[in-house]
Amino acid sequence: MPDTALPRHDVAARKAAAAKASIAASAALTIAKLAAGIWSGSLALISEAGHSAADVAATILTYYAVRQAEKPADEKHHYGHAKVESLAALIETGLLFGLALIVAVQAAQRLQGGEVAIDAGWPAFAALGASIVVDFFRSRQLDAVARETQSDALAADALHFASDLVSSALVVVGLLATRAGFPQGDALAAFGVAAFIAVAGWRLGRRTVASLLDAAPQEIVPRIDAILRATPGVIAVERLRLRMAGPKVMGEAVIGVSRTLPLERAARIKDDAAAAIMREFPGAQITLAAHPIALDDETVLERILLVAARRRLQVHHIIAQQIGERLSITLDLELEGAMPQGRAHAIATSLEQAILEEFGPAVEIETHMEPLEPHPLLGRDAEPQTRERLEEALARHAARFGTLTDIHDVRVRETAEGLVVNYHCYVDPRLPVEAVHAAVDETERAMRAEFPDILRIAGHAEVDDHA
Repeated sequence: MPDTALPRHDVAARKAAAAKASIAASAALTIAKLAAGIWSGSLALISEAGHSAADVAATILTYYAVRQAEKPADEKHHYGHAKVESLAALIETGLLFGLALIVAVQAAQRLQGGEVAIDAGWPAFAALGASIVVDFFRSRQLDAVARETQSDALAADALHFASDLVSSALVVVGLLATRAGFPQGDALAAFGVAAFIAVAGWRLGRRTVASLLDAAPQEIVPRIDAILRATPGVIAVERLRLRMAGPKVMGEAVIGVSRTLPLERAARIKDDAAAAIMREFPGAQITLAAHPIALDDETVLERILLVAARRRLQVHHIIAQQIGERLSITLDLELEGAMPQGRAHAIATSLEQAILEEFGPAVEIETHMEPLEPHPLLGRDAEPQTRERLEEALARHAARFGTLTDIHDVRVRETAEGLVVNYHCYVDPRLPVEAVHAAVDETERAMRAEFPDILRIAGHAEVDDHA
């Protein structure tokens, strides 16, 4: 399949123009061969005229098929009309086999009937020579358009002209044998024409039947599988089903993604995979679905957060302990403060049951319920003296513990519930997160002990690049 797609109207125009040219060429060759065959009495040449007449019918059918195939999907044909081309190619296959049988029977009757006078003069050779030249160029042109537009019907037409070329050459050989004193050469050449037509029909029919039966395109499946696996975020390709509908690749695929990813990220991975397929196979219609997969390297924290997120619950302060062979989990569950205790307990029990299903029945779970403030607190900036007093205390406690330096951007707000304090500080970038968190907690405890009216204190640790 080409890497770039022609606009839809250009594809339709090229296919229709190619089909019209084939009709004109087939009709002209049929008339020339029939006239030369009747004039010379050559069965092989008359058979070739019949072959070309079948091509005229086939190319008319092709023209109709390519026009119908471009119709968009409708209420009765949800996948469009592209398979009309495959149906036309199947009918052309039947025409080829029927013609091969007729030619073979006529050749056998002529061999049994004795010698027949054949005038292998220049009109016969002129008609055949012109046919060979036209067949050569038409088959190449049709094949190029068929490959570019992925048209089964035009591919069948190209095969017809290619078969005409070879069978015309066989007729030339038969006529030459007749002129050389071997009268049976014409009938034997007709047998060769019949055999070649049958082989061409077999090749065309095998591909057409595969398309009509939705056989998987063997050359395309591994390429799309590789595209999906190469998409960042795709862990596995769990299912890939493809079929061809005329020039279009259609089907479905299920890709595996990490179950810890948010829905937005999983959707983005699907979009990236679909875009990658479209770049390689323009016009492809493949339905993608993302299936969440548990990874071997998921942490206990990730798994608990995933279970809670599926229930739209907020949890924090998760502590997991390994007590011998038993896992012990403690967490804080945030619920609305006005919620009745009975309902809150039921929600907590449901969450604990889901965690047990995730980790197994031997897990020990303790859930601490905390009220979640549904509305923002009304506050105002504290007096400058209050802010200065807290800022001085922060600097003093930070200096005592030694990890936090350069306390700055201190903000103090007064609310009906108490003081809310926010501040920034610098830390050594080489320190682990747990050490920084411990230092912030120590400072917070010291500040609460000195200022009991503090409702919330939060410190933001920045990296000291000069440390």
